[in-house]
Amino acid sequence: MPKILGYILALIGIAVIVLSNKIKDLSFLAGLGTKAIAYTVIAGIVIVALGVVFLVSTGSKKSKVEQASEEVPIYEGEGKNRKIVGYQKAGKK
Repeated sequence: MPKILGYILALIGIAVIVLSNKIKDLSFLAGLGTKAIAYTVIAGIVIVALGVVFLVSTGSKKSKVEQASEEVPIYEGEGKNRKIVGYQKAGKK
């Protein structure tokens, strides 16, 4: 559902940006002039950005497969000379 909402918001934002040039024809916004055009373009950009945020946040679904157990590294050496030589499964707590 949020993905569809993201598409709808993005389309509405694009429509607002495209129709912002038609504001001069509207009698009740004609007095505002270029300010009204600037505000509607900014509002359209914000709406498109919200739509993209909805699309991105729902686009990366986490896998339902979980790792059986946590793996911990096996080190060899001391101090700065330590190197990871392998991994083993962590014991149960």
